[in-house]
Amino acid sequence: MKKLLFTLMTVSVFVLSACGDSSSEEIDTIVFADAGWDSINVHNYIAAQILEEGYGYDTDITSGSTAATVQGLGDGDINVYMEVWTDNIRDIYEELTEAGDIETLSVNFDDNDQGLYVPAYVVEGDPERGIDPLAPDLKTVEDLKNYPEVFEDPEDPEKGRIINAPSGWAVEEAINEKFDFYELEEDFNNFSPGSDSAIITDLARAYEAGEGWVGYYWSPTAITAKYDLILLEEEPYDEEVWEETKGTEFPPNDVVISVHKDFPEQAPEVVEFLEQYETSSALTEDALEYMEDSGASTQEAAIWWMQEHEDVWTEWIPEDIAEDVLASLE
Repeated sequence: MKKLLFTLMTVSVFVLSACGDSSSEEIDTIVFADAGWDSINVHNYIAAQILEEGYGYDTDITSGSTAATVQGLGDGDINVYMEVWTDNIRDIYEELTEAGDIETLSVNFDDNDQGLYVPAYVVEGDPERGIDPLAPDLKTVEDLKNYPEVFEDPEDPEKGRIINAPSGWAVEEAINEKFDFYELEEDFNNFSPGSDSAIITDLARAYEAGEGWVGYYWSPTAITAKYDLILLEEEPYDEEVWEETKGTEFPPNDVVISVHKDFPEQAPEVVEFLEQYETSSALTEDALEYMEDSGASTQEAAIWWMQEHEDVWTEWIPEDIAEDVLASLE
């Protein structure tokens, strides 16, 4: 009976230990989120290079829609999110933050723009290419209703076409609401592309041909660095109007680095590094422009960026770790 009691007590201790808080457990592999755009992956690979070569961690990347990857961060399937566009996903971001499921460590960059863009030659012309202004008085999103023929939908010539954000992106719904607010559906079709690359392909085709094009995009990107684009104006951001109708310019976006709630205990030295991680739209666009010009992958662009901006990232980490990472770049 004593042996049985001892055995039961031992098993009970084991079970309670197994059911205890796992937040303090160390991890070997750090998982980043890839929500489908190039800049987030450039930052993923910059951070991964530092973590692998400087801190000795393995890294991995989980791909998915914005909604899926943010939920993955909240659930702990993803450890680090290098570009949370906070105002694009304000409700879920605030919900996860207030619940204590995620922690924000730093602002990666906050000097960004997004909205509906047109090529500059649409408004200003391009004398070098013999292009006259196609819509000389186009300044605002509201003005689009005066020029549907400039942006003719090839599948429905009676209307223009506005390229929305890719299906599944959080910003897609904001563009849908803008369609309603500006009553654009009478003159334009709201075209939903399958991916970011589909937008780029369509814009590049129209740009090289000097044709009208209007659609959603954002900066920093390789496209906004390569092409001369104009962001169509809207009323200044007003939180109350935005929440009700989306009838203003996009809210100012802090693009932050967030981690799952357990991560600070699992990898405190990595958190110290990520708390120092700070770039800008211009710095990010450097890597994206290099990708566009050279055909490099996001990982190759990250390595190039680290070689070009050694003075930036070495400030984020201790000197001895920086030396190990620098050696890996040679």
